[in-house]
Amino acid sequence: MIGTPKQLMDWLYEQDKDKKFILKEYKEKRSLDANAYCWVLLQKISDKLGSSKEEIYRRIIKQKGTFEILPIKNEAIDTFTNAWQEHGIGWITETMKSKLDGYTNVIAYYGSSTYDTKQMAYFIDYIVEEAKELGIETMTPNELESLKNSWR
Repeated sequence: MIGTPKQLMDWLYEQDKDKKFILKEYKEKRSLDANAYCWVLLQKISDKLGSSKEEIYRRIIKQKGTFEILPIKNEAIDTFTNAWQEHGIGWITETMKSKLDGYTNVIAYYGSSTYDTKQMAYFIDYIVEEAKELGIETMTPNELESLKNSWR
């Protein structure tokens, strides 16, 4: 259910007292237009640089994306990495030495499909700046701001 705190409390009061519920803040999903614009720019950048848009996307995910650092048992790294990367193109892992014996730290990057509107706006702003540096035409600041406002 989505509603104000009062609406939620009224609804919860009417529910079976033995049931458990998860309560979390509602956040607007980013629009598909944001995702589409991201991929248009990535294609233009990849054309200019001579690499694939997926390579550019992964590079930017690693530079500006969200991640977790997880200590993983050495023998479980391959299994974890394969399972993580099954989520999609932007779900990337890197490893680094851990202070714990028998463990390696895995940097697990989330794909942009998990980003909220604020994270996606930051991500696209970075892509826009990179495109501009390469002389690629982008939306005007007003058009970009309008697109961002439509996500909210």
